[in-house]
Amino acid sequence: MNGRNRENLRIGRRVTMISIVASCLLAAANLWVGYESGSTSVIAAGFEFLGDVLASVLVLVGMTLAAKPPDLDHPYGHGRIEILAGLSVGAILALGGLGICYRSLMQVSSVHVAPATYAVLPLLGAIVIRSLMGLWKFRVARAIGSGSLMAEGWNDTADVVSAMAALGGLGLTLYSPARFLAADHYGGLIVGIFVVMAGLRVLRETSLDLIDTMPAEELIVRIRSISMEVPGVLGVEKCFARKTGLQYHVELHVEVAPEISVAASHEIAGEVRTHIRQVLPEIADVLVHVEPFGME
Repeated sequence: MNGRNRENLRIGRRVTMISIVASCLLAAANLWVGYESGSTSVIAAGFEFLGDVLASVLVLVGMTLAAKPPDLDHPYGHGRIEILAGLSVGAILALGGLGICYRSLMQVSSVHVAPATYAVLPLLGAIVIRSLMGLWKFRVARAIGSGSLMAEGWNDTADVVSAMAALGGLGLTLYSPARFLAADHYGGLIVGIFVVMAGLRVLRETSLDLIDTMPAEELIVRIRSISMEVPGVLGVEKCFARKTGLQYHVELHVEVAPEISVAASHEIAGEVRTHIRQVLPEIADVLVHVEPFGME
């Protein structure tokens, strides 16, 4: 693992640790205020933030394990653990959202005293904090190429939208308890739906990395272009890449003059590998195949 990748992992772990602290505070505030005020939507938000704590811990563990260097049993490194952490976050979100939906629906028809007005405070705090955290995570995730941290960003986005929905339902109940007493419970239901949707999105996006989906075309074009900069490379026949954690492994077929020796071809292949890794730090390694130029 190169120095830049180690620094990326360090940044990712720092962001995740701050997220854990924020989620703990939000969970405690929403659960306490929700029970004290009697608001279903605030309690639902509290359980959502409690799930965020577990999700962030999984991301932190995944990033830590992903930093382990390659060994005999894992010659491509341990980067896939980071992807598995992202999948775990998606599963937690989806299952937790279903639980929130169920709990909210069970209380729709219940008759009770309207929630206290101060129940809106933790929801307002959650909207502000989660908005800032989500923007930060998206920016860092794009910069370091972290799938699990990107999943965390989508998680925060779902938290913001669901907290706004919960605030809307609670607001209706507070405005007219006689007419909209169930609105607070429906607000909790909407929270659960948004959480499920975020979980499914995270599962889809991280699954694409797990099944070796090709990266964006821009990266492939850059790899081909950089390869052509090496003296002796006359063409690039094939270029494949797959993501492993924060980096990519590339398989490249370069074309060289058919009359040169095997030793000369091997030297060109080595120069291509070195040049790509120097120019693109996000490339963990390159497997270079040599083909004769102009021959079918």
